[in-house]
Amino acid sequence: MIFIDMVILIFLGMAAGLFFGFLGKQILLKSKKNSLENQIREKESDAENKAHKILEKAHFEAKQIKAKAENLFDEKKEDFSSERERLLKKEDFLDKRQIQVEDIRKNLEKSKEFLVQEKNSLEKQKNNLKEELSTLSGISKTEAEQKLLEKIEKDSEEDLFFQLSRLKSRNLEKINKKAKEILSLAVQKIANPVSVDLLATPVKIENKEIKGKIIGREGRNIKSFEKETGAQIVIDESPNSVLVSCFDPIRREVAARTLQYLIEDGRIQPAKIEEFSDKSKKEVFDIIKQKGREAAEQCGFFNIPDDLLAILGRLHFRTSYGQNILNHSVEMAHISGVLAEELDADKNIAKMGALFHDIGKAVDHEVEGTHVEIGRRILQKFNIDEEVVKAMQAHHEEYPYENVESLIVQTADSISGGRPGARSDTANMYVKKLEGLERITSEFKGVMNSYALSAGREVRVFVKPDEVSDFEASKMAREIALKVENELKYPGEIKVAVIREKKIIEFAR
Repeated sequence: MIFIDMVILIFLGMAAGLFFGFLGKQILLKSKKNSLENQIREKESDAENKAHKILEKAHFEAKQIKAKAENLFDEKKEDFSSERERLLKKEDFLDKRQIQVEDIRKNLEKSKEFLVQEKNSLEKQKNNLKEELSTLSGISKTEAEQKLLEKIEKDSEEDLFFQLSRLKSRNLEKINKKAKEILSLAVQKIANPVSVDLLATPVKIENKEIKGKIIGREGRNIKSFEKETGAQIVIDESPNSVLVSCFDPIRREVAARTLQYLIEDGRIQPAKIEEFSDKSKKEVFDIIKQKGREAAEQCGFFNIPDDLLAILGRLHFRTSYGQNILNHSVEMAHISGVLAEELDADKNIAKMGALFHDIGKAVDHEVEGTHVEIGRRILQKFNIDEEVVKAMQAHHEEYPYENVESLIVQTADSISGGRPGARSDTANMYVKKLEGLERITSEFKGVMNSYALSAGREVRVFVKPDEVSDFEASKMAREIALKVENELKYPGEIKVAVIREKKIIEFAR
């Protein structure tokens, strides 16, 4: 009985232990649950605060970006409006100037017709008077004319000399004024950009490792490249480019394109060099034909043989003192056309002579002779009109002026190549040229001061009036010009102005 009671007590104790253990565990679990819920709520609150701050910052930055964009838009809008207004004003000015030129042309035509009529009328009156005089005097018309001229010449010799001098001076002023108007109109209509060519063409690369591929093992790739293209690769310290150097601009263009294709392909090896070189040559040849055709069409010529256009297009890759020769030739053609219209010359001959005046330079490094002689042979080979050949061959005075168009071509060459900014010299050449001009002029006796002006296009020489007469000043100008031609090398022409001024001062007391 006692044993049973003990067993019951043990079971009751165990039950109580289990109950209180379970109850404690529940309480502990509930406490942990509350703690976790509090932590979760705190983290959610922190996340919401951070998100709110991020949104506020994003809104603020978005407003700033929007404000900057609006300000930039307003600035660009103002710039566009001002530029548009400037272009409209310029267009109006050019339209008005064109109308003025047309009015002047019409007035000149009317004046010409009136003068012709007046001249015919005076001739009729003159003939009538001569016939009446011959009838009244009983002598022949020829004898009357001779006696009348002798008497007038004897009585008015001095007056006639004065009148002739005045008319000569007046006509020279009119001729110079008209020539300036014609040249100004021709230059005003032509405003081509000027490009400066280099002996090296840069090719961009993405990283320095490409340079190693270009060189190849023991320089194998560079040797193959130079052999295939005839151009040299110059690898310097610049990280993002290499230079392709060659005196022949066409070979240089082919080499630059070949290298660009190799870099894009990534496989730089002799076989690929040959493949891309052939591809580049074809592309450059197509460009040459296209440029020749475009130049001819710009000048209004559409029936020139394709082979001749291909030779003309080669000038796109040639320069003279930094001036692109093809652009220079097209510019000359337009100027020649304007001058020919003003001078009643053959416009087509003048334009074609100007367009082909330097065509010999396209192959002068391959064929012996001056570029003028080479150009003559090229034009004659393609049966170009002989008048065009005459117009182009005299622009360097190697041949005589056989038609008026040859003078127009030479004038257009001086305008296009000699105007400031058309051609570029190096700083050393520029300084030497100015120093040479002033040195030559200072060597003449009676020179007081001399100054080179207009980027070396003009030199003004001030002489001592007591030592140099007007005649000697005129002679000195010619001698200076000849000496400059013999001792200096320069494009275009240089104006020599000898100025003789005498100032006499007296004081009234």
